[in-house]
Amino acid sequence: MPRRARNMSASNYMHIIVRGIGKQLLFEDDHDYRYYLTKLELYCMDTDVKVCAYCLMDNHVHLLVKGEAESVILLLKKIGVSYSWYYNKKYERVGHLFQDRYKSESIDNDIYFLSVFRYILKNPQKAGLCKATCYHWNSYRYYDNPLPFMDLTAIRNLLGNFGQYKEFIEKNDDDQGLEYSETRHSDAWAKEELARCLGITSGTALQKYSKIERDVALVKLKERGLSVRQISRLTGIGRNVVQKAGKNIKNESKEPSL
Repeated sequence: MPRRARNMSASNYMHIIVRGIGKQLLFEDDHDYRYYLTKLELYCMDTDVKVCAYCLMDNHVHLLVKGEAESVILLLKKIGVSYSWYYNKKYERVGHLFQDRYKSESIDNDIYFLSVFRYILKNPQKAGLCKATCYHWNSYRYYDNPLPFMDLTAIRNLLGNFGQYKEFIEKNDDDQGLEYSETRHSDAWAKEELARCLGITSGTALQKYSKIERDVALVKLKERGLSVRQISRLTGIGRNVVQKAGKNIKNESKEPSL
């Protein structure tokens, strides 16, 4: 079937969500976050797209942008190609890094604009990491001094001074339905378990294991309390493979020796 055309906003404001393929990690250290933001600034300037808010999480990115439809599409294509090349080279992996279709929602009124803006900045708080005001990889601190690729005119017209902005972000809200899913343990805890259990710092290292070694490692991670979805997200290994790892080991142990 042909893909449905994107519903682009008449106001040119869009909420963009970019995910790692299979929800795998996109950022494994501070340099990864900084590299992505550097490319975001570069390609925003190239395409004349402005960012109103951003938040980089471990395995996905939220952007509130303003720009022409073609420019937004070009921006995301440029970042996708550049960051995938960087990440694959650094972590010695191959294949797609991002899901083919990023999620986009048009924003055509002030109420929804405010909800999306606050939701993006509070994503770390909703994930149990820290308050929006303390998270290093969102745009909260740039309200009074936006970066060159940012445009905070609309939000400042709606909220006023920094004190009013701070109060708006910190208040309890009803933005829960915009997009958030919870795991039993945080990804920070899961990364520590990877190091303790397997002695590796990046879950993508499992992609280089032999099939038997990989399945043994996956079973160990499940026994340590990591969920199937979380393992898939951290390693980039398909959920179906993770689910069947224990069964595969049992089947191979039953094979008769010659």
